[in-house]
Amino acid sequence: MSLFLTIALVQIIALISPGPDFFFVSQTAVSRSRRQAFFGVVGITLGVAVWAALALLGLQLLLQRLVWLERLITIAGGLYLAWMGIKMLRGAWKAPAGPVDTPPPALQRGDLATLRAGLFTNLANPKAVVYFASVFSAFLGRDVSAAARWGIWALVSAETLLWFTLVAALFALPAMRRAYLRAARWIDGVAGAIFVAFGLHLILSRKA
Repeated sequence: MSLFLTIALVQIIALISPGPDFFFVSQTAVSRSRRQAFFGVVGITLGVAVWAALALLGLQLLLQRLVWLERLITIAGGLYLAWMGIKMLRGAWKAPAGPVDTPPPALQRGDLATLRAGLFTNLANPKAVVYFASVFSAFLGRDVSAAARWGIWALVSAETLLWFTLVAALFALPAMRRAYLRAARWIDGVAGAIFVAFGLHLILSRKA
């Protein structure tokens, strides 16, 4: 049981650290609805489940052998995050300067589209597989059974779902939404700039 508690603690620390997933969920919740934000959370959780499963299956070992593939995946992820950021910036630029009642067109999506956006936002950060590979290699020795390994996979997936559901619920509160409506243009602009920065960081990063 101590192994599961250790992994759970490491994962919650990683989740609390702001990144593309956090900004996507908070932006969706505050600009649209708790329902749509939850669909985004489901998409992010699916992305985490994919990366964690790939780490358990040894994808990081493959990427270490095929450096060009790792670089290609990283650039593709960076381009996607930058593209999302540019869409937010364009929506903020076109939005009226005063209070608004609806999100800009760039942020208007259906539930399934929001789920896909959450999934792609998470998958766009291939460094997640490095994180999971590092955690799993540090705490999962050869003596850990396959059942325990996949139990930990389920744990990190469930923990991701619960944490970002809490984030969505917090940012969907009426007070948060009212604050967003008063400064939607600036908030969307900052969020867009953050996504562009994340994307450029991935594109320009070099393997040590």
